[in-house]
Amino acid sequence: MKIKLNFPIGVGLTLSVLGAASLLAATIYASSIPALIGLGLIFWGIIITYIQPGEYVKKTVFDSTSTTLLTTIDETLETLDYKGGAIYLPPRYLNDPESIKAYIPKLETGTLPSPDMTQKLESQDSGKNAQGMLITPLGADLTKLFETTMGTSFLRTQLRDLQQRLPKTLIEDLEIASECEIQTDTVTGTISVKFKTTTYKDTCKRAMQLPKLNGNLGCPLSSAFAIAFARATGKPITIKSQRTSENGETNETEYTILGEQNP
Repeated sequence: MKIKLNFPIGVGLTLSVLGAASLLAATIYASSIPALIGLGLIFWGIIITYIQPGEYVKKTVFDSTSTTLLTTIDETLETLDYKGGAIYLPPRYLNDPESIKAYIPKLETGTLPSPDMTQKLESQDSGKNAQGMLITPLGADLTKLFETTMGTSFLRTQLRDLQQRLPKTLIEDLEIASECEIQTDTVTGTISVKFKTTTYKDTCKRAMQLPKLNGNLGCPLSSAFAIAFARATGKPITIKSQRTSENGETNETEYTILGEQNP
């Protein structure tokens, strides 16, 4: 891991070194004054070096993701015996256009319901005989963060613009990924995303080990992409396939834009 030595870090390290020297002098000369000065210098050195607001916020946001949450979701779907693949819904399928939901069919052969059905399902509890259920996908908060950082709603963004702007946001603004590429094929209705991340490598690796998440709901980043595509295209999105490198850093996901058979 490379450490960028900027001005605040340089000042902090200098103060820490001077503080350590003062503590050493206090030990040699058995004096409390250098000890107090040394402790003060070390304290402020640590503060300046590590407490930098911008970096602190980013680390807090992305470290909040826990692999335990992935396991819990996978076990819940397994217990409820939901076998269908997740479908990320566009706004018109929901009562609130700003809400973010994915529909999971009860059966493996389950199909995409109509907007009227998902809106009805959203406003009531799913019973045991329900054909499917709505859940808030893993990448919901990340997608909102993407929109806030880009200063726009994906509801007002074309897929082509998203393809150009989103990688820059992930790499330069949020520093989530070191590489990111989005390719679209309008003929086959597929979107391919390849990204490299160290922030989410453990999470992506864990998601690939869970049967209900692997190639279905995806890891938080893959999920966030699916949500973004659903909001930008206005059409339902599914994760067709997902591959992750052995160390979890490189992820390749293929999405399908579903045709809407129901009015």
